[in-house]
Amino acid sequence: MRIVLNGRGGKVGSVLAPALEQAGHELVGVLDAEAMVDFTSPETVLGNVRAALAARIPCVVGTTGWDPGSIEREATDVGVPVFFAPNFALGAVLMMRFAAQAVELMPRAEIVELHHDSKLDAPSGTAQATAARMGGDVPIHSVRLPGLVANQEVIFGGPGETLTIRHDTTSREAFIPGVLLVLEKVHDLPPGLTVGLDALM
Repeated sequence: MRIVLNGRGGKVGSVLAPALEQAGHELVGVLDAEAMVDFTSPETVLGNVRAALAARIPCVVGTTGWDPGSIEREATDVGVPVFFAPNFALGAVLMMRFAAQAVELMPRAEIVELHHDSKLDAPSGTAQATAARMGGDVPIHSVRLPGLVANQEVIFGGPGETLTIRHDTTSREAFIPGVLLVLEKVHDLPPGLTVGLDALM
C-alpha cells in the first residue's frame, strides 16, 4: 500500500517508517497515497487529517491530545474512514479490556500513567480511554520523567486486597503490529470515525 506517514522523524515515526517498508508498504507523498498514518502533535494532526480527507485518503491516527470527534462529520460527509486509537500496543488494549471487567467487581480504582518527559498531553489518551471504559469517574495520576516510554497501571482496592493491572511499553516497536493491523482493514471500515483497536480485535 502507498502510505503517507506524517511524523516520520518523530519518536514513533522513526521506528514505524522502516517497519512499514519492511512489511511491503511504500512511503509516498499525500497526492499518491492510499492511506495516511499520523503520529505528529496535537497542533498539527487536525490539519493533516483534513488534508487527507480532501484527497479522499483513509486515515490512521495515533496522535493524542486533540478531539478526534471534531472530524467525524467531515469524514462521514466525504465518505472516508478515519481510524483513531490512543494506543496501538496490543497489550494496552488487553489492559483496558481487563480493567473494564475488573471494575464491575471492584469499583474503587485509580489510574497511574507514566510517560517520557517530552509527552505533550497529560493525562494520556490511553488513561482517558481506560477511565471511559471503566465508567468515566476514575482518578488519573500522570507522571512525566526521562527514561520512561509509556506505562500504565490500574489499581483496584477492596476489603483486605488490591489488584493491579499494568502494561509497560519498553520500546515503540510495540505499536507496529497494531498499526499494521489497522492498515490491513482501514479500507473496509465505514465512512466516518472508528475509535480504538478493540473495534478490530
